[in-house]
Amino acid sequence: MSDSPAPALPAVSREWHLLSRPVGWPKPEDFALVEVPMPVPGEGQVLVRNEYLSVDPYMRGRMSAAKSYSEPFALGEPMQGGAVGVVVASNAEGVEVGDHLLHFLGWREYAAVDAKSAAKVDPEAAPLSAYLGVLGMTGLTAYAGLLRVASFKEGDTVFVSGAAGAVGSEVGQIARLKGASRVIGSAGSDEKVRLLVDEYGFDAAFNYKDGPVSEQLRAAAPDGIDVYFDNVGGDHLQAALGSLRLHGRIAICGMISVYNNTEPAPGPNNLARLIQTRGRMEGFLVGDHYDLQPEFVREVGPWVASGELKYGETVVDGIDNTVSAFLGLLRGENIGKMVVKL
Repeated sequence: MSDSPAPALPAVSREWHLLSRPVGWPKPEDFALVEVPMPVPGEGQVLVRNEYLSVDPYMRGRMSAAKSYSEPFALGEPMQGGAVGVVVASNAEGVEVGDHLLHFLGWREYAAVDAKSAAKVDPEAAPLSAYLGVLGMTGLTAYAGLLRVASFKEGDTVFVSGAAGAVGSEVGQIARLKGASRVIGSAGSDEKVRLLVDEYGFDAAFNYKDGPVSEQLRAAAPDGIDVYFDNVGGDHLQAALGSLRLHGRIAICGMISVYNNTEPAPGPNNLARLIQTRGRMEGFLVGDHYDLQPEFVREVGPWVASGELKYGETVVDGIDNTVSAFLGLLRGENIGKMVVKL
């Protein structure tokens, strides 16, 4: 065990700071890449050289000062997010130099991480980037949202919005593998629509830019839907409510269509459908469902290893391009999980 960074380490690390709170769409000038002295791990900490960083839609909410389910990013301080990297110095029992850890001090090159708040991952079992996506928080979000929150059962017809994204693509595949009668996805390009059907095994998919979502959903699911997994909100939620069958369930995971609005977006005008269908709509956060993690890994891990569950990644190279990757994510430029490779 080493008490200090290896001599070969650079004297400085770079990290992204939030300079100003975005109004509407974030702009590059809201952020700055700052050089700081190399962190030194304290008692119970390790120094991690990050190899992959995660950018996620929820981070947009933390850039605002509005009260939310997690603390806003502090101005002039490093931002946070999922990251996976290699331990280059350890001051913690049970963690050795060379171990790989998953932790939440992303948006930076090096991080002094409390060992108790990190999880060891095996680079031999899966690519490191997979622990930020299909086998990480993203995957657990899909698993918990579909199976627990939406109470999926065999034979259900499932509609997923944002279906080519990291969460949506996994939701659809888990539903298929668990016996859904029909899985439908929406996406924002013809390329993504083809991917959903040809690669991920969706029964039907449509480009929401090609026409009203409600009409395209009715065409894809003429008999209605039992489950809607919502990543988008807006017209997609309205359409799903309109197609909901008796005792249908809606899991609200995200509403990326409204994250950058400067005025409140109008809500669906057909919520009375929940009365008629005796339907249920519930929002959720993955943090409330970490008890499912062991079950999730036991069930989904073998699907990933066998290739039964496929996953996509959009990999952006270089910490310099982290903000560009985040903005691209908000514009829907990713297929699957958006990660930054350092």
